[in-house]
Amino acid sequence: MTTGLLTVIDMQRVFAEPDSPWATPRFADAATGVRRLLPAFGDRVTFTRFVAPAEPDGAWRAYYERWPFALQPPQARLWELTDEFAPHARHVLDAGTFSKWTPELARRATPEGRLVLTGVSTDCCVLSTALAAADAGVEVRVVADACAGADDDTHAKALQVLDLYRPLIRVTTVAELLA
Repeated sequence: MTTGLLTVIDMQRVFAEPDSPWATPRFADAATGVRRLLPAFGDRVTFTRFVAPAEPDGAWRAYYERWPFALQPPQARLWELTDEFAPHARHVLDAGTFSKWTPELARRATPEGRLVLTGVSTDCCVLSTALAAADAGVEVRVVADACAGADDDTHAKALQVLDLYRPLIRVTTVAELLA
């Protein structure tokens, strides 16, 4: 068994479906990596969902003015985990922020002190979660081939930035993690 808490970030329809304004081009590649990791973590897996607030405030108002399609309730189809992951999601954490480092995730990650991050998007929610967890003193592993960015360039740049935070954050691969 691999140590730590596997956190599968935002593997939702809104990022998976090609006709979505937020479609992540390599979502299927990230999903392949996540599927390979799931058995190694058993019940130490948390899935997250990005959801819109009922009423955006602060800078989020301008964000949702740009993306009004996303102002839908948490139970809306676009916020659902994809069909392949929904059956595996025994622990689901919703957050209306890019970072999924919430008190709930902190409680789940703290016993072993290692957070393994996968999902979408590398250059947004994965990056935000990794930085917040590292600041809290948690050892973070970002699994490059189980993540996908808004495009290949921003995915690669986000991984480069994350790698600057060694030893708090380490970029790894599925094969390295499972070895």
